[in-house]
Amino acid sequence: MGLAVGLYGAAFGAAATASGLSVLQTCTLSLLMFTGASQFALVGVLGAGGAPVAAVASAMMLGARNTLYGLRLASPLGLRGLRRAVAAQAVIDETTAMALAAPNTAALRLAFTVTGSSLFVGWNLSTLAGALGSGLLGESAQVALDAVVPAAFLALVWPRLRHSSTDRAVAAGGALVALALTPVVPPGVQVILAAAAVGLGFGRWRR
Repeated sequence: MGLAVGLYGAAFGAAATASGLSVLQTCTLSLLMFTGASQFALVGVLGAGGAPVAAVASAMMLGARNTLYGLRLASPLGLRGLRRAVAAQAVIDETTAMALAAPNTAALRLAFTVTGSSLFVGWNLSTLAGALGSGLLGESAQVALDAVVPAAFLALVWPRLRHSSTDRAVAAGGALVALALTPVVPPGVQVILAAAAVGLGFGRWRR
């Protein structure tokens, strides 16, 4: 898991520098934010010419799910003080999935620690490699990097859509709202409005 997902950071490094961030800014994002979907959302909005506020809001909305993961993992991990703060940095999709699949508490803590450590190291090293390597690409390849962000989101979302018709309906609704708003709102705003519309609609459907 650490190797496969960690190497994916190279795509973020290349996309971030192509959107106008420096290598230092790109690597700082991976060190401090460390949640792939939010990072891609941020650079995607900036790369499309969106306002920094819209970019940050999009990233925060996608990262909010990590708060729910933290609530679920807080009790079994049983960490306090500084150790808890450090562990919070590693609460992401992959670490949560690996931890909750463990058969007992000891295995849960081991799975969380190993997955989080390997992902953090791999993601940040590959981010640096991608950021440095993008500068060596030719003009045509630089233009092709515009496809990295949407392709990355598709890769992130696809496993969640394979087995649930409800998830597919929610995703399709969000995509339609975002596409309809794209010509009339600044970049990034359509993501925020689509998420709000789908959230309200899904909540009413569940009731």
